[in-house]
Amino acid sequence: MQINLPVVSSGTSLLGNLYKELPYGEKRAIVKEYIDATPAGSTPLFDSAGKYGAGLALEELGKCLSDLGVNKDAVLISNKLAWVRKPLLTPEPTFEKGIWHNLKNDAEQKISYDGILECFRQGNELLGDYRPQLVSVHDPDEYLAAAIDAGDYRKRYEDILSAYQALSDLKSKGEVAGIGIGAKDWRAIEKIAKDVQLDWIMIANSYTIYSHPPELIAFLEELHKKDITIINSAVFHGGFLMGSDYFNYNLLSRENPEHRPYYKWRGAYYTICGEFGIDPAAAAIYFGLHVPGVKSIALNSSNPARVRKNVEMGHQEIPASFWARLKAEGLIAANYPYL
Repeated sequence: MQINLPVVSSGTSLLGNLYKELPYGEKRAIVKEYIDATPAGSTPLFDSAGKYGAGLALEELGKCLSDLGVNKDAVLISNKLAWVRKPLLTPEPTFEKGIWHNLKNDAEQKISYDGILECFRQGNELLGDYRPQLVSVHDPDEYLAAAIDAGDYRKRYEDILSAYQALSDLKSKGEVAGIGIGAKDWRAIEKIAKDVQLDWIMIANSYTIYSHPPELIAFLEELHKKDITIINSAVFHGGFLMGSDYFNYNLLSRENPEHRPYYKWRGAYYTICGEFGIDPAAAAIYFGLHVPGVKSIALNSSNPARVRKNVEMGHQEIPASFWARLKAEGLIAANYPYL
């Protein structure tokens, strides 16, 4: 894949009203600030999906870019495909309850050869004058996990392979530049990568300062040897490492004994960051970037003023003594090889 990715790419789930509805003016300001903050020589990359707000994120991204007068060749867009917009016939969307706000549409999952092409075409319509250079099958891990038995699992996996054949056909026609995969369960990526020629992968909630199992490190090293580009995302675990009570989209509570270890880890992490004068977000970003093969980190922000800081933190250096302290306190693996 010949596309050069920026160190920090922009997620767009918040454009789809994740957790809350942002005014359009704030959404446009977020898009503008990210483009303005991206260093010269890099092309801004927006990561989106039909699942984000039932296509609202794609629609708002296209509108923001158009209103800002951004040349269609001046940005990169990744569209993770698997969901198409459909009419909203219930009080709230059926595809993911409780986290999307004030949506006017619902979404339906379609993973198959024809289904992915439908997702691609609809995504292009929602983006308006803009087109994705990178495409993938979104959350194939969740699709497989929904299987009711072994036979259903095999059928679902064949659906995924058919979807990738469709993406391969798009690439051979020159309609997209790279084929990838976006998933939270990296084991699903590992399985699919054995059967599909991937250009890039996006891991979410997986390789973070909080969680970095050795078997995942080994898998990323293997991808790097094969020259498969890695984009790391959700390195704050859905906002938890930034102070939110949401961990990987699940609401935690300090009063729940099962959740207390999360808060204990975060408290110790914040204390050490404070001692070194390091922003906890900067350390999480640095960790997520410094592994062979990771070329970009996808970050989300609902605050336009925070966007530039996110980009700047992607280029911030952090001293070795900080990492040694985290290892000594057991907050990251003592034998972690890259820091």
